[in-house]
Formats: sequence, structure tokens, C-alpha cells
Amino acid sequence: MTPLSSMTGFASAGGPDWSWEARSVNHRGLDLRLRLPSGRDGLEPQVRQAVQARFARGSVTVELRFEQATGRQRYRVDEEWLDELMDIAGRRGGGDIAGLMALRGVIEAADAGPEERDEAALLATLEEALDGLLEARRTEGRALGAALDTHLLAMREQAQMARDTAATQPAALRDRLAAALAALDADLPEERLVQEVALLAAKADVREELDRLDAHLEAAGALLASGEAVGRKLDFLCQEIHREANTLGSKSVDLDLTRTVLDLKSVLEAFREQARNIE
Repeated sequence: MTPLSSMTGFASAGGPDWSWEARSVNHRGLDLRLRLPSGRDGLEPQVRQAVQARFARGSVTVELRFEQATGRQRYRVDEEWLDELMDIAGRRGGGDIAGLMALRGVIEAADAGPEERDEAALLATLEEALDGLLEARRTEGRALGAALDTHLLAMREQAQMARDTAATQPAALRDRLAAALAALDADLPEERLVQEVALLAAKADVREELDRLDAHLEAAGALLASGEAVGRKLDFLCQEIHREANTLGSKSVDLDLTRTVLDLKSVLEAFREQARNIE
């Protein structure tokens, strides 16, 4: 099976009251979008390093969430703010402490101590989430690899069919030219007929294009088997294969060869669409 990794996937992991979510989609390069709760910005360097160690391409979103503590809600009193309010109220003739306590900001719902959460534990669960995302991308990559292998085999078969068909073009050209001359009731010496056929065959010679096409297909197979991040290289090879297919079609003087080239381009398009999902 071709060892590839796609650029799409999702995974999550967490602790008692927090969770990491990691997801990725296609992107030309590696783009990290990080969402951290307030007060946890210091984790960003470690998150970036962990992502870059695993992925070469894709738009990767990593989010850390702290869950609301279950059970009885905890509150805290901002005593400094309350003292300031009481001082102001005292200078103005006194005030009701109950009323002051009801003012915004004096009593607030307290988080269950996010600053007390162990950073090492947070980072350990981050590693779990990123490993899960890596495996999800590899799982999809295995499916993509199977499809790409099938498309590549089809293109190799069509390239061989094109080569076999192209080998018959000189004879087909001679027959067509002879038929055309007969229709015109023209008498052309055999030597001149051979010369004309040779000129037409030279213009229709596609051996170089077929050799380059075979080389590109061989390179694509090597990339698929490498197990590396080869998405960009595959995209470039698809452009080169498409160029050779276009030249084959333009030089074709045989209907069977033209049909083979069209089939090749159809499979190439399917191959390209799958390759765009590869890391």
C-alpha cells in the first residue's frame, strides 16, 4: 500500500476539565491557527513546535478549551475594588454594603483555577490530540494512495496503448495518401510516395513525447512509494504529463491514438484531483 498522508483530519484529547481539538484541511503550505484561552498564550511556542514536527502541509487549527466546573458555582470578591467603592461611598455620606456588593465587578464567577492546571499535563494531552490527527490523516492517505495507484496503472496502460498505436502510423499514413491519390486519379511514382509518407511520418512522430510521458509516470510512481510529503511534486508532474498528452493529441493522425490520449487525460484529471489532497 502506498504510504501517504492526506491533509484533512480531526482528533481530540483532554484531561479532567480541558480538551484539545485539532483539525486540518488542504493548504498549499503549513498554516497553523491557534485558539488558546486567556492567560495561556505562553503555550503557543510549544504548540507550534509540536505541529511543525508532525506536518509539512495543511491548514491546521488547534484549540484548547477549559470546561466549566461541575457542581456548585464558585465566586470571588474583588476586595480591592470593594474597598475603593466603600471609601467613595463613605466620603459621600455612607452607602449600603449590600448595594455595593451588587455592583458589576465586585463579585464574579470564579474559574476552577485555570492557572493551577499543570502545564505538563496540558501539553501531554496536546501530543495525544496531534498524534490522533496524524493518524487520521494517514488513514485517509492510505485510501488516497490506493486510488492514486489505480489511476497511475491506468495511465501506464494507456501510454503503452498510445505507443503501440503510434507504431502503426507510418503505414496508416501511406494508405491514406495512396487512397487520396487514387481518388484524384493521380499517378505518383513510388519513390515520391515514400518521400511524402516520410515527411508526414516525421511530423507525426511522437516517440519523444511517449518517452517523456513514460519518464513522468515512472517518477510519479517513485514519489507515491517514497512515503514523504510529495503533494507539490505530484502536482508539478501532473502538469508535465498533461503537456505531453496535449502534444500527443496534436500530432495524432490516427483516431485510435486520439481516443487513447483523451482517455489518458481523463484519468490524469482524476489523478490530479486526488493528488491535491496529499500532504
